[in-house]
Amino acid sequence: MNPVALKSALVGVLTLLLLTAGGVWKVQDWRYGKRLAEQAGLHKDDLTAISNAAAAQVRADQDKRLALEQRLSASDQTHHEVLTNAQKDQARLRDHLATSNLRLSVLLAEDPAGGSSVPTSTEAGGVVHGAARARLDPAHAQRIVAITDAGDQGLIALAACQAYVRIIAD
Repeated sequence: MNPVALKSALVGVLTLLLLTAGGVWKVQDWRYGKRLAEQAGLHKDDLTAISNAAAAQVRADQDKRLALEQRLSASDQTHHEVLTNAQKDQARLRDHLATSNLRLSVLLAEDPAGGSSVPTSTEAGGVVHGAARARLDPAHAQRIVAITDAGDQGLIALAACQAYVRIIAD
């Protein structure tokens, strides 16, 4: 074999090897690209599922918050109505006491000595029949009504706080 023929045979073999290697490389590149495309599709599907789950969670949380706000609003409105009614009742009671339409009295205990310096009255239509009662001074009666008004408002506020805690705890 002459050196030119050997050289051309060697170039042919090298060319054939390069073409074969290139073909194998292209097949591997195509398979790798196909796998990457499949993984990208799966990754996209996963991200879509995660996004949908997150959006559903946000909607559920917003719905819970809206329901809580509505319950709190209804509770606040009920508390306001109860407080307003109590204030109206107290104002009506104070007016009756001021106009002498109503007198507060206390039930007197039986005094064994029989000496009592508190004026008593036994009027018909009283709650306790036959027992001695003493009328309170209108100014003292007004103070008692003011104290009970403050107590009523405190109890109403406490009930409102308890309702708020119950609503929040649910």
